[in-house]
Amino acid sequence: MLTDREMLKIAERYLKSRAEHFGGLDIEVVILTDHIIKKSYGNIYDYQSKEFILTGNFNKSLVGNASFLVEKKTGRVVQFGTAGILGNEIKAYENDTLSTALDTYWYPNEDRFDYK
Repeated sequence: MLTDREMLKIAERYLKSRAEHFGGLDIEVVILTDHIIKKSYGNIYDYQSKEFILTGNFNKSLVGNASFLVEKKTGRVVQFGTAGILGNEIKAYENDTLSTALDTYWYPNEDRFDYK
């Protein structure tokens, strides 16, 4: 089982792996540590651009930045969707009915995405 600190490190690595998706390495992305949701099976993270956090300038905010889970047992990252309500996404994960895409899961030890 991973500790909170280990899961946070994985979350940070995951965001770095997605840098191109956010507009490249020019945009610094930070985890909103005050918004971490702790579950028995892992932690759920939210994130935003550092510039938006510091300035409040909406033009510097990230769009489509869905929450994600780092599983406590495996370290696998589960990307939730942006179209639904987070609570519903969490329930779907817990019930094993989460809709998947080619990048739903990220495996940190292999630095790869998959749908399963």
